[in-house]
Parts: sequence; structure tokens; C-alpha cells
Amino acid sequence: MTTSARVRVPFVFVDVFADEPLTGNPLALVPDADNLPVERMRAIAREFNQSETTFLVRPTRPEADWRLRSFTPGGVEVLGAGHNAMGAWIWLAEAGRLPPGRRQFVQEIGDDLLGVEVAEPADAAGADAKSVVTLDHSAPRFGRTVDDLEVLAAVVGLAAADVATSAAAQVVSTGAGHLLVGVRDRGAVDRAVPDVPLLLAVLREAGGEGCYVYSRDPVHPESGSVAYARFFNPTVGIVEDPATGTAAAPLVALLVAAGEIADGRTVVVEQGHAIGRPSRLTVSIDRDRVRLSGSGLVSAEGVLLL
Repeated sequence: MTTSARVRVPFVFVDVFADEPLTGNPLALVPDADNLPVERMRAIAREFNQSETTFLVRPTRPEADWRLRSFTPGGVEVLGAGHNAMGAWIWLAEAGRLPPGRRQFVQEIGDDLLGVEVAEPADAAGADAKSVVTLDHSAPRFGRTVDDLEVLAAVVGLAAADVATSAAAQVVSTGAGHLLVGVRDRGAVDRAVPDVPLLLAVLREAGGEGCYVYSRDPVHPESGSVAYARFFNPTVGIVEDPATGTAAAPLVALLVAAGEIADGRTVVVEQGHAIGRPSRLTVSIDRDRVRLSGSGLVSAEGVLLL
């Protein structure tokens, strides 16, 4: 079969929250995707089989610079601003698609207009510095709690003694609502094996999308880390995600609300170690202003022949 009649669709892979290739959270990104119908977007996301594939399209609202649409392999559209959005802006900066000297932008995701700040490499320390992208999130919204320690332990495949009691297990959203379950140390985080049917039932009851299992026992507390986490999201077909901005930001919001972290601090959440994709997610909370920062790099380029 010849390829002359096929449509060529360029794509890139971006390793987000990464300092070097093949770390962090990989994002499949399709730029200039205005001519792709939604069902074709879903099919491409299924083909790439990454936790999320993002499509850059023209905005529908005049205030926005770009509109982002992101889909899981199961075809579910993701509306939060996590690695799906950060990877897109990392590519825009690296590809020279942003106006020189401009740092402030607006992205359209679902019904939301969210601010973006891009610090160019020259603004950061070090000759090998990468662009740093900072995404505004929605103000924290605190949902239902799950108070039964036995149920929580069963959900994540641990003993009741492994579940922390210092902060409630609660659904918190800064754009997407996830159930945040604290455990006693990072060893317990690494041992977690979710009971998927039970987790789905608990998430439905609590009104959460995914589950963020965390401890206050990070690998590198000396460099600003305050938590060590893993993310499971069977509701959209994600077995485990190596770096989840839409969960790290709510976690920091929960810890601030609980008085465990001072309001106004900038802190780091560690994720991805258990699956060999170590990631550092930087979050700042200043009252209701929530911001997620990170960097990364383009690790692959290619063309789909459709």
C-alpha cells in the first residue's frame, strides 16, 4: 500500500517533570490538530497508549492563546491542567512557537481559562537550563472524606496500620477531583496494590476521579520535597501515572488546609519512583491561588500516516 493518499500528522513525545530523556511523565502531543475530528483524536490517543495525548487547537474564546484537548487511551477527555498541559507549553517554547519576550499566556481547557507563565532558559540558572512552565489551577475545592481505615487499607492493598491518620482521606480538586490517601511512609506507598473494583466503588461514592497515595516521607526533603506519591486512576483507564499535576496540587492544598505546610510556600511532590520514572512536581499555594511548575524536554518526533 502506498502512503501518497494518506494524511501526515506530525507528533512529538515530551518527557514532563524530567531532567533527562526517559524520565518524568511522557506526553504524546499533536500540534496544529484543528482538522482532526474528536473521534480521530480518541483513536490517536488509543494508538499512542500514553496516560494522556494532548492536541493543540485554535481557541474558541478570544482571551485564550491556545486550546488544549487531552484524551486517555480509553477515550476520556481530561480537563485538568497537569502534565498534559505542561508538555504542550514546553514544546511550544522549544519549537519557537511563542512570541519572543512574552511570558504570560492563557490556555483554554474545557470551560476554563487558565493562566500560563513560561520562563525561558536564559531566565534560569545554568547553561543547560530548560524552560520552566507554571500553570494556574482553579482554587481548591474540598469534597467528601473517607473515614473508614479498614476500607481505605483494602482499597490500596495495605494493612490498616499503614494508613496515616494525621490528615483525612479526602477528595480535593484544583481542576480535577482526586481521593488523597495518606500512608505512614514511602515503603507503604511503594507496596500499594489497588483493589480496582473496590477503588472504583469508593471513588464513585466519594465523587473522585483518581486516587493519590502519598506519605510525608520524601526521598529528598533537603531540596524542598514534602511528599512521596503514586497515582492510580482506573476511572479513565490509567493503571499508574508517573507524574500527576492535577493530584499533586490538590495534595499540597490539603496539607496547607490541615496546617502541615505553611500557606505561601513553594514545595515539591515526588512521584514515579516506583515505576522507574522519577518526577518532581513543584506546587505553590497562596490562599486560593494554586500554581504548578515544572520543566521537561522533547524526547521523540514522528509522523502518523492516516
